[in-house]
Amino acid sequence: MQIYLPIAEVSVNAFLLLGLGGLVGVLSGMFGVGGGFLMTPLLFFIGIPPAVAVATEANQIVASSFSGVLAHFRRKTVDVRMGLVLLAGGLVGSYLGVRLFAILRSVGQVELLVTLCYVVFLGVVGGLMFIESLQAIRRTRDPAARPKPRKHHSWVHGLPLKMRFRQSQLYISAIPPFVIGMAVGVLAAIMGVGGGFIMVPAMIYILGMPTKVVVGTSLFQIIFVTAFTTLMHATQNQTVDAVLAVLLLLGGVIGAQIGTRIGVRMKAEQLRILLAILVLVVCGKLAFDLVATPSELFSIGQGGH
Repeated sequence: MQIYLPIAEVSVNAFLLLGLGGLVGVLSGMFGVGGGFLMTPLLFFIGIPPAVAVATEANQIVASSFSGVLAHFRRKTVDVRMGLVLLAGGLVGSYLGVRLFAILRSVGQVELLVTLCYVVFLGVVGGLMFIESLQAIRRTRDPAARPKPRKHHSWVHGLPLKMRFRQSQLYISAIPPFVIGMAVGVLAAIMGVGGGFIMVPAMIYILGMPTKVVVGTSLFQIIFVTAFTTLMHATQNQTVDAVLAVLLLLGGVIGAQIGTRIGVRMKAEQLRILLAILVLVVCGKLAFDLVATPSELFSIGQGGH
């Protein structure tokens, strides 16, 4: 069933969009990521203009993340205080990112910027996560091996403005989570992602948070940052397609509940290596499209209004 998307100005199969939303919802529930790192490139691939895909996907992430975080609240695996610090940084970063997005869109460089950001960030994060996950799996299979404790003193513990995060069992400076949140806010605005693929590893390896608390806390922060990003894009760039957003939302809400149930039955190492493989596959496809000769040697430019 074909449906016309008024802002994107293209016709797309409605069931395809529902399926894509459901897939991203499953990822959200399993890994604590908004899923935008996968959905936004998929929207590119089916012909949605990059400016519309980025802005609308941020809207879809709100619903799938909200659905997932409800399940984590029931399990008491959300550190609200940590989430609020991450959120403060995220709102600042999101505002800056939307302003930068508007400037680049006015000079016609949005598509190149978004694609390059995806290739760089997904390649680096996916590679590091894959290597670490393999090492973690080897340690669990070797009975003589002892996993290295995460709670060790590092530069993070020497910074000022310390706060106690009881749910995460941490007493650290508020500066690193604020900066992490700000970086994720910029990514949410420019790349149409929740930023979980950056935030989850950062929360585990930089802040030293327990894996069981990371997923729910990441989703909690993502909800508010992506909602703010969507509002900014809608009011300043007019690039949010409501019809596209609703179809993605319906699939995302259902998929998030399924993903949460799957996630609790899998080991943390297995979840991380699956996420790493997904990140690397999407990165490879985007990198290939950057250098491959397009089948149609023309493009439809996106106007600044």
